[in-house]
Amino acid sequence: MVGTIINAAAILIGGVAGLTAKKQIPVAHQTALKILLGVFTVYVGLSATWQGLNGGFLHVLKQLTIVLLALMLGNLTGKLVRTQKSLNRLGQYAKQKISEARPDSGRRFHDGFVTCSILFCVAPLSILGPLEDGLTGNFKPLAVKAVMDGLATMAFVTLFGLGATLSVVPVIACQGTITLLAKLAQPCLAKYSLLDPIHATAGLLVFCVALIIFELKKIELADYLPSLVFAPLLTWLWR
Repeated sequence: MVGTIINAAAILIGGVAGLTAKKQIPVAHQTALKILLGVFTVYVGLSATWQGLNGGFLHVLKQLTIVLLALMLGNLTGKLVRTQKSLNRLGQYAKQKISEARPDSGRRFHDGFVTCSILFCVAPLSILGPLEDGLTGNFKPLAVKAVMDGLATMAFVTLFGLGATLSVVPVIACQGTITLLAKLAQPCLAKYSLLDPIHATAGLLVFCVALIIFELKKIELADYLPSLVFAPLLTWLWR
């Protein structure tokens, strides 16, 4: 739960800062922060993958093959069930609410709460982060999300007021639930040596977040989330 607590604190701090700040963060500082966040995300993703790929050369090769197969099958499954397209529709709804936001609107609080809850709860990191936190205690992916959510909240409170900050409640509920479920599943997964493939796969997906932050490549990351199920399944079958 450490990662979710950090995430929640960042949203609250961002909300307070946005309501009290007299001016926005300068563009130069935003760019520098974006670069630092991207570099940190690369480190978090690759270190998780490295920790998940361990053992002798042949064992590492086998694990890497499983991870790549899991990503391929996960992407195919994600496209079949239209995971990314479904999240995109929610994103478009949130974008519409942002464009329609007015300081004197009677629905300002409600729209802010709903919009920010969608944006903060359906991002791929809102699943990857608490999963890693629950399975391995690695809260770094959620630290990345915390920075992004905190900065976003600073901007959104100027449009939506307190409603944006209170989106912290569903964030805690959703991510906390995933973390607790992961903690419950951890002993069983560890017993059958199924944690490493999940760790390695999640690390590669976190690395892809860095590519998105740097705007190097458009990746439909949500379509790859089913790979987190395929990774332990393939490991179990390939014994």
